[in-house]
Amino acid sequence: MQPLFYSPFKIAFTIVLTLFVAVVVSVLFFGLASTAFARIGFSWRDAFILLFFSLIGSNINIPLRTVEAEISIEEQRHARMFGISYRVPFRETFLRKTTLAINVGGAVIPALVSLYLLSLFPEAFPYVLYATAIVAVITKMVARPVRGVGIVSPALIPPLTAALGSTLVISMTQAAHDLIFITAYVSGTMGTLIGADLLNLRAISKIGAPVASIGGAGTFDGVFLAGVIAVLLV
Repeated sequence: MQPLFYSPFKIAFTIVLTLFVAVVVSVLFFGLASTAFARIGFSWRDAFILLFFSLIGSNINIPLRTVEAEISIEEQRHARMFGISYRVPFRETFLRKTTLAINVGGAVIPALVSLYLLSLFPEAFPYVLYATAIVAVITKMVARPVRGVGIVSPALIPPLTAALGSTLVISMTQAAHDLIFITAYVSGTMGTLIGADLLNLRAISKIGAPVASIGGAGTFDGVFLAGVIAVLLV
């Protein structure tokens, strides 16, 4: 009998093709991200440096404090009586310490870049404030705490909200169109951080993860992509 699933290529060619696709995707990603940073005023060299340190910093978490977390685990146990086995629901509760940390690539660097942009363009502050509030509210509505993981939010909703919110704010206030890129980036990154992480700090004790990182885990790509995609969309 012929196998149901098989590769039409030899293993060596498959490996080379996989590496080629990975390189192409990486080049496209860095190209799009560099274009986004160039739109908000950074040179291509500065954009590459920011991307490099953001990716490296995504693996670095700075501990802030320790939180006592109460974890409940539901199990199915069995009790045997008169030769009959009965399933008995059982819940075990115990305490676990969760370290609250902040991610360098997903929180510190985006916050520093946002502050730097606002220092260069202080006239964009009111528009950024309104757009960030919109992104934070929407992100808070869709973000969900996942036990053992952290706060998780859909990757595309924050950047789409940042792009639409920035366009709406700039058009309604008749501000300079160049400010839309600054507004989109800052509101995308900071709105995601505020809505996904900071507004869900109370849920950390119920997650049960050993480390809860602000801007890390599932939200690093959300924060990073929110700013980049929002700038590319406006």
